[in-house]
Amino acid sequence: MNKFFKKAAALVLSGVLVASAFAGCSKQGGDNPSGADAKKEYNIGICQLVQHPALDEATKGFKEKLTALGQENGITFNFDEQNASGEATNCTTITSKFVSDNVDLIFANATDALAAASQATADIPIVGTSITDYATALGIDNWTGKTGFNVTGSSDLAPLADQAAMIKELVPDAKNVGILYCSAEKNSKYQSDVISESIKELGMTVKEYTFVDTNDVSVVTQQIVTDQCDVVFVPTDNTAASNAEAINNILEPAKIPVIAGEEGICKGCGLATLSISYYSIGEAAGQTAFDILVNGKNPAEMEIQYATDLTKKYITSKAENLGITIPDGYEAIDVTAE
Repeated sequence: MNKFFKKAAALVLSGVLVASAFAGCSKQGGDNPSGADAKKEYNIGICQLVQHPALDEATKGFKEKLTALGQENGITFNFDEQNASGEATNCTTITSKFVSDNVDLIFANATDALAAASQATADIPIVGTSITDYATALGIDNWTGKTGFNVTGSSDLAPLADQAAMIKELVPDAKNVGILYCSAEKNSKYQSDVISESIKELGMTVKEYTFVDTNDVSVVTQQIVTDQCDVVFVPTDNTAASNAEAINNILEPAKIPVIAGEEGICKGCGLATLSISYYSIGEAAGQTAFDILVNGKNPAEMEIQYATDLTKKYITSKAENLGITIPDGYEAIDVTAE
């Protein structure tokens, strides 16, 4: 009897170990989308701060990349797309609803959307895009390139020193540079601080012109004309993007050129830009979301991705109106389709 029980116990223990081994393999199968226990459908909440061409392109890139990856792997991605109409409080409402709905992932397009999402949940993975500097946006000290918690994504930061060099290249006689942005956007302040140093190193003076919201854009922009700035830099600022026409209506008649942080703003009020592709950073965010949901990657351990396809671009009509000769190496922006 003792031998029988010993043998039976050994068989049971062996079975438990085999089962545990298979269970362990199953849990680690997150790197294999075709695993038998992999989900075949995911719900994603999209919070976009405001509607304008750059953010629209980023959301489009995100959705199309994920949809294509889903089709390749037999997975369905459902999108609940919400626009906050430029209001940070709306971002809070939207992301809180996503948490209540228990979505599988939140896509946060722009800084206020990311901040709201990160405050709404510490558990649901969050992928951001159109964020200039994640450390500034999330209040992270000792930045390492990773957030260390449930947030990762892609950035829209173009090299600011190169943008300062563009100012000098296109307006070589400029002495006074104005930087125009919304004081409520932390990442715009970050860009202003960084590019100011590069502008000063090139022998020019800098003055910041900040507006609080849409209501005082025109008044602040008019002050640039009064102060006789030689050229203006507008960073990747969502409020400025939404009010580019108002900015242009004041600066173009005064023949003050604008160097813009991205192509959408440049089309509205700028002469030139060192632009990234917002569609591409949206695609990068889509790949990141897929890697988290399907391949089991941890957002806390994923480095923020930066754009690599940078292009010098300009508006032909603006150059002609301002009497500025564009050097080689610039690509004309097609505005006929606008």
